[in-house]
Amino acid sequence: MRRTLVSLLLTLTLLQTVMATQTNKPAPAPTVVLIKAGRMVDTRAGRVVENQGILVEGERIKAVGPFAQVSVSAPDGVRVIDLSRATVLPGLTDCHVHILLQGDITAADYDEQLLKESIPYRTIRATVAAKTGLMNGFTAMRDLETEGAMYADVDVKTAINRGIIPGPRMFVSTRAFSATGTYPLLGYSWELKLPEGVQIVDGVDNITKAVREQVKYGADWIKFYADRRYYMKDGRLRSWVNFNDEEMAAFVREAHRLGRRVATHAMGWDGIDASLRAGVDSIEHGYGLDEGLMDRMLKQGTWWCPTIYVNIYVAEGRAAAGNPIYLTMRGLEEKAFGIALRKGVKIAFGTDAGGFAWTENEAKEFGYMVRYGMTPMQAIQSATMKAAELLEQTDNMGALEPGKYADIIATSGDPLTDIAELERVRFVMKGGVVMRDESSH
Repeated sequence: MRRTLVSLLLTLTLLQTVMATQTNKPAPAPTVVLIKAGRMVDTRAGRVVENQGILVEGERIKAVGPFAQVSVSAPDGVRVIDLSRATVLPGLTDCHVHILLQGDITAADYDEQLLKESIPYRTIRATVAAKTGLMNGFTAMRDLETEGAMYADVDVKTAINRGIIPGPRMFVSTRAFSATGTYPLLGYSWELKLPEGVQIVDGVDNITKAVREQVKYGADWIKFYADRRYYMKDGRLRSWVNFNDEEMAAFVREAHRLGRRVATHAMGWDGIDASLRAGVDSIEHGYGLDEGLMDRMLKQGTWWCPTIYVNIYVAEGRAAAGNPIYLTMRGLEEKAFGIALRKGVKIAFGTDAGGFAWTENEAKEFGYMVRYGMTPMQAIQSATMKAAELLEQTDNMGALEPGKYADIIATSGDPLTDIAELERVRFVMKGGVVMRDESSH
């Protein structure tokens, strides 16, 4: 017995010595990389500069400037990434995605995912979606709800942050909210207890508690569904509003008290109007915007995340399934986009990826933004500088500048000449780590 005790004490002493030695070991020096950029998009100045050097130390950019100047400050033997024949940009941000959804043109598509796919299975698919977005050049994403998959977006975000899986920087809203009887799954026998795509809440007290609950479990943003049932009346896209004013105000009041911003799904005039009265931070979709609503957005500093491509993708199928209003929405949004651009409404890039299949490249959105009136530079800024502002990440993202994350992408051609080049990203670096490199192919 005594011999065993002595042996245990010796073992503990040895373990303590090893742990102390490991604790006192100096941290490894951060990896240093020098990027040689033939053309570099300066998103802050709205211009392209040539023959630039980007010195990366660890996960952040240390210096940016003419290559000859920056290379002098690089350590001997630094690894050089030659992008001298490419156009280099900051990593892109998609401000409206659903990594837990794989396309829902019709209600049947949506119902099948919630009824036939388990949350673990959907989460596995979400990891593929996250990687797909990253490899397409989107180094950050705002996920605006899990569509019935509870807090799985938080788990995916955690796995990415811990280096378990590749993926973008995630800003998540967890379950999102709607009111009783307003969100799928709907139309089944009342005798069946079915899953629902959101957290159902009614009344100010329940809303206040539910916002606290989502923040407790990891929500970076709060999202609620302001409206449904879209129709034309008096030249406007109208809608049924899901919550009364006191309920909507409760979402915003409690979220802001807890340091979270609020996004609202608001397609019709009525939903947008109610959302602005409540003081939300971003309007998602916004197909029913008119000049009066835009003027209020300008006054309040409210963002618009238009999500153009998703409606192009789903409109024909939804019309065939009995909802022709989605065909009308396409023209309404094109008109609204041009007016909002002229007025100076704050527009952030967002696609609603997941509403369309992840086999579609999110960057298709850029083409429609340019077609509807933006310059290629404005479209790029909407997914870089503007997106960083919406996410309150201007110190970390949005431009290739010292101190910001080394989230860097490159295309072979010039996206300012052909915006579709952003659908052909060849190089992706996130936090100083090369995730994709086909620049020499």
